[in-house]
Amino acid sequence: MLLRINFARSSLLQLASLALVCCMLLVSVAPSFGEEQEESPKQAVIQQIIHFIKEKNIRLRDETLLKMANTVYDESQLRELDYRLILAVIKVESNFRHDAVSRRGAQGLMQIKPSLAKYIAKDVGVQYNGRDSLTEPENNIKLGVYFLSRLMDDFKDMGTALHAYNAGPAKLRGKLSRDKEPKNRFARHVLNEYHKNIEVLPDGE
Repeated sequence: MLLRINFARSSLLQLASLALVCCMLLVSVAPSFGEEQEESPKQAVIQQIIHFIKEKNIRLRDETLLKMANTVYDESQLRELDYRLILAVIKVESNFRHDAVSRRGAQGLMQIKPSLAKYIAKDVGVQYNGRDSLTEPENNIKLGVYFLSRLMDDFKDMGTALHAYNAGPAKLRGKLSRDKEPKNRFARHVLNEYHKNIEVLPDGE
């Protein structure tokens, strides 16, 4: 009888010790009471982008909207462009409609022509499978941001690069070679939207 009692006490002590160790581990990894996990700078910007687009009364599934916001941010960082500029281009080009098609055949959020997409897709790392690829927000944004970054490198001026994005770089170079002052309503509209975005959205650094 005494042996059974001692065995029971030993088992209870072992269980108590195990429970104490588990509690200590939980305390060490769990946040303090009332303490919330800090949001990363990127996550904060992503949430701002999502809120910004929703304010435009754009009807998109939450999953699509999240992917769009992440792609805008990530591609802007990759190509060293301000994400607020990309949002301005999307606003002017398509008003955030991923299925927008222009009279000249440009498609999607950043109004990419199929001929351009086919030409640069490999450099961007996008698999181009015809026009339907351009209605995919992620593909369209990647192609558009890459193309704009190339134009920024070529022309060294935001307004001129935006003009080239809209009119085509070859056509713009012809105007510049004839010493004509390039005038482009698209570029002015984008820059106007960009300045508005700067006032309401944080930088992406």
